[in-house]
Amino acid sequence: MHATTPPLSKLELYFRLVRLDKPIGTVLLLWPTLAALWLASGGVPDWKLLLIFSLGTFLMRSAGCAVNDYADQDFDKHVKRTAERPITSGRVSGKEALLIAAGLSLVAFLLIQPLNALVKQLSVAALVIAATYPYFKRFFAIPQAYLGIAFGFGMPMAFAAVQAAVPPVAWLLLVGNVFWAVAYDTEYAMVDRDDDLKIGIKTSAITFGRFDVAAIMLCYGVHLAILLVVGQQFGLGLPFLLGIAMAAGCAVYHYFLIRGRERAPCFAAFRHNNYLGAAVFAGIALDYALR
Repeated sequence: MHATTPPLSKLELYFRLVRLDKPIGTVLLLWPTLAALWLASGGVPDWKLLLIFSLGTFLMRSAGCAVNDYADQDFDKHVKRTAERPITSGRVSGKEALLIAAGLSLVAFLLIQPLNALVKQLSVAALVIAATYPYFKRFFAIPQAYLGIAFGFGMPMAFAAVQAAVPPVAWLLLVGNVFWAVAYDTEYAMVDRDDDLKIGIKTSAITFGRFDVAAIMLCYGVHLAILLVVGQQFGLGLPFLLGIAMAAGCAVYHYFLIRGRERAPCFAAFRHNNYLGAAVFAGIALDYALR
């Protein structure tokens, strides 16, 4: 006889709701935020800002997951990968999810209270973007672009925290992050494409159609090109360029994973973006450290 799996406790269900068991989303938020902090501070970020932004990134990603599952509860039951999520499976109520999201968002807002007014104003915009993203899949052909804004909004906030202003280069970084998010989240969407077509959800994987792989590689290319422009503006040198080269290598590796459009390799490519983001950040941090 096969042993039955014991039911999950409420706490374990809450952990799954906010994806504590799947940290990839947090690091995809964290790498660009850390890169922006290093650039804004000339390679010497204040440790308090590092702590605030790192914790804030974790909290807001967790809150976003709860809101996303609340919004998608009627769709997730039709998708193989998401059918057993806590809300969809009926083990966590929608009200519980919203209360958790609100609580996490409140803690994140309390974290930034020592910072300037501009950061607080931007945090409101970040919250609105994060809360409305799940609904963009109803009507927006490439919701991944909106996700890129949500996942990159820590970049202008980092500049605001350090410099009390958001220079044009910070917005350029955000644009670059949008292209990166479209690349990696299209890989993610390719995993669910068959299910999404049945239920009518809009994703970039569906919109790009047979050009999906080419579109992903183009987005990677634009992302890295924007980073090169930013690096030139900040006078970054060889260590930074090596980091970009490593990131480009990751992108090429992803091509070989996704070109067959199979679920498991596409999901592996999505997860591997952790290393792409880490390579970019490492190049920036090392460049400043060796000066």
